[in-house]
Amino acid sequence: MAEEEKKYSKQLLGKTVVSKTGKRFGDVGDIVFETNSGELIHIVLTNPTPYAKKLELEKTKDGDPLIPFSAVIAMGDFLVVAEEDII
Repeated sequence: MAEEEKKYSKQLLGKTVVSKTGKRFGDVGDIVFETNSGELIHIVLTNPTPYAKKLELEKTKDGDPLIPFSAVIAMGDFLVVAEEDII
């Protein structure tokens, strides 16, 4: 069985977040995780697009939109999310 490729959070920072259909949401500004379990909870968007701004996404106390990490389906040059898991 092949070992799963490891990704470090600093490799994800600054990557563009897009949907499966190519809609751009913004860039990864930070990652929120549960300190006890290490579970990844949210992606904090920076430079949100007008499309992301009009969605009723949960926000940080500073007003930055949050994408549930459970919506992430692929990580590479972009972070690909399932839009139906966000809305």
